[in-house]
Amino acid sequence: MSRETRVGPVERGLLERLRQGPIHLTLIDPEKSTPEKSAALARGAADLGSAGIMLGGSTGISREQMDATARAVRGAVRIPTIVFPEGPGSITSEAHAIFFMSLLNSRNLDLVIRTHARSSLLIRACGLEALPMGYVVIAPGMRVGEVGQVDAVDRGDVTGAEGYALAAELLGMRWVYLEAGSGAPAPVPPEMVRAVRSVLSVPLIVGGGIRSGPEARDLLEAGAQVLVTGTIAEAEGVGPRFRAILEEVTRARGRQ
Repeated sequence: MSRETRVGPVERGLLERLRQGPIHLTLIDPEKSTPEKSAALARGAADLGSAGIMLGGSTGISREQMDATARAVRGAVRIPTIVFPEGPGSITSEAHAIFFMSLLNSRNLDLVIRTHARSSLLIRACGLEALPMGYVVIAPGMRVGEVGQVDAVDRGDVTGAEGYALAAELLGMRWVYLEAGSGAPAPVPPEMVRAVRSVLSVPLIVGGGIRSGPEARDLLEAGAQVLVTGTIAEAEGVGPRFRAILEEVTRARGRQ
């Protein structure tokens, strides 16, 4: 089976948008926002040009919370609703797709592959489109680093980040995500983003600690193809800082 035939409609749509330049995804935590608030936030993000809504973030999200939020968001916007899973409990048939992601630098094999084996049949039964992703936590890692039991890649260890990213691609993963951690004091260093992008032929996602337009611009200029914003959106909605980040993505697309 060719790679093209394995790519579903959600992934195909994101890849088509990427051909025209960088894109933005908005991360919403169902544990921190009601379904109604999540739907309103998703609507505002979509109106500003966000290409998709990711649902996840906290540990312990109940199936009921995820179902209700995914249903509300999916009904509010036409862009894809994608599960950003913290475990099997966050799988829902109410979303369009799921990032089927391996936390590559975790010491816990459950988060590298075992949970995936236990969840794969459920994902298929739910009709979720799976987007295979290599997920790499960069220091400081924040809560995801603690819960994920990761050996975070040091911010100066560019070669280490390149190695994880390229290994993900060679293993057949079609997306790579560099994550500094929700609420991180600073994003992934632009020089690391630039180096990782140089060794990849699959899309590079960067998230964690992005709070301003200038930070977004630095990451985009370094080669980030997808920016993820979560904390700012949850705290401020589609306020000035969120808008500034989206404006930088729009400008970057205009330069392509």
